[in-house]
Amino acid sequence: MSDELNDQTTFSPDSVREGGFDQPYTYDVTHSAAELADRFGDLEPGSETGESASIAGRLMLRRVQGKLAFGTIADSSGRIQLFAPSKTTPAFDEFCELNIGDWVGVSGEVMTTRRGELSVRVDSWTLLVPSRRSFPDKWHGISDTDTRYRQRYVDLWVTDGARQAFQTRSRMISLIRRFLEDRGYIEVETPVFHPVAGGALARPFVTHHNALDLEMFLRIAPELYLKRLVIGGFEKVFEIGRVFRNEGISTRHNPEFTMMECYEAYADYNDYMTMTEELVSSLAVELCGSTTITYDGREVDLSTPWRRASVAELTSAQIGQDISIETPIEDLRSICDRFEVPWKDSYGPGKLLLEIYEKTTETAIWDPCFVTDYPAEVSPLSREHRDKPGLVERFEAIIVGRELCNGFTELTDPDEQRRRFLSQVEQKAAGDDEAMDVDYDYLRALEFGLPPTVGLGIGMDRLAMLLTDRSTIRDVVLFPTLRPEVFSAADMYQD
Repeated sequence: MSDELNDQTTFSPDSVREGGFDQPYTYDVTHSAAELADRFGDLEPGSETGESASIAGRLMLRRVQGKLAFGTIADSSGRIQLFAPSKTTPAFDEFCELNIGDWVGVSGEVMTTRRGELSVRVDSWTLLVPSRRSFPDKWHGISDTDTRYRQRYVDLWVTDGARQAFQTRSRMISLIRRFLEDRGYIEVETPVFHPVAGGALARPFVTHHNALDLEMFLRIAPELYLKRLVIGGFEKVFEIGRVFRNEGISTRHNPEFTMMECYEAYADYNDYMTMTEELVSSLAVELCGSTTITYDGREVDLSTPWRRASVAELTSAQIGQDISIETPIEDLRSICDRFEVPWKDSYGPGKLLLEIYEKTTETAIWDPCFVTDYPAEVSPLSREHRDKPGLVERFEAIIVGRELCNGFTELTDPDEQRRRFLSQVEQKAAGDDEAMDVDYDYLRALEFGLPPTVGLGIGMDRLAMLLTDRSTIRDVVLFPTLRPEVFSAADMYQD
């Protein structure tokens, strides 16, 4: 606390909560809690260092024992104890009236108590800003998950592991950037507003540009723009950014999420399966200490190489019956009925096979597996398989029963791409609101020549879920999409 405030013996935290407080503009912080723990963590009980430190953060715990008070201050790096004797602590009574959640700055000698607790003795202190709302303490936290996600600014302080999950996510994305840059990739930014909805099979969000009087779409994927850049000569390119899909909300889905997409010329889907498993296994080592991690109480071995098996092979083994795109369509429909898989008359063999796989097989895959060789019917941007007619060179990595990524050898033939786009238009007319429109500028770009190219998209949120052992996407998205709250007049016009 400044000398001026130290002399104000009538200072009361309760009075400043009512607005009579001249909040400081700055506070000179010399150390973080983690820095003090690293430097002085081995001090013997009852030691004094003769060194002073200034720290700041929230008061998360406070207890008064007669003429001695203790507190716990938390900053972004961790927590450390405050030791406040009445004889040397300025405005001791007022310090004892501080509330959980108040932001304070404390300066004093670094020492340990007789019990060996590393502490900062409160030689001076400053109330930086009071918390005007009741703040949950560390031990009780927030029991209601909806409140946790709505009030993330409180959740990060009181829920064990919440802050660590987001710190891990941040480091994960940094490591991915380094992984790609070390391999010669450049990072770019492409438009979020698209005049044509494309790049993936998903329902878009629609918006309107007033100046152009133009309907536009929030991007569902950056794919078509990134491939334009490969055509333009960027042979290795990636983007990490938000994408938007106007679909349901679940433990695995949020309408806006973060995607990493990368493209490389002169390579195919075999190369990218190898790169994907190398990337994820290296992240596990960096972030979790091993390629063997625990998810939902079960071990997951992320070491390379990962299993590779086709959609038809996996589905046949799961349902106990051979099945492929060559299976008669009536038989495929019968299998759908047997496993309660919804279907439409417009679905061809490839679409039916995929629906059966997703309903019966995908969630049963626990350890990493590259599911390969998807039907062309459900892969409008993928290149046809060089050996298997009707299929494409596409893979999805499935781990713990969830899709982690999607990649494929890119379709480079503008005539075939045009046919695929027109087929998508027919599917949209038949009621498929996830089908694409024709992107004529992309077709024009293809006519200038897209070299042999492979592409990959990894959902950053699902990867963070895997590496932080979180069962819901809301635990790795700082501000997930929720139904808006209804605030009362008391909330809006608080005295």
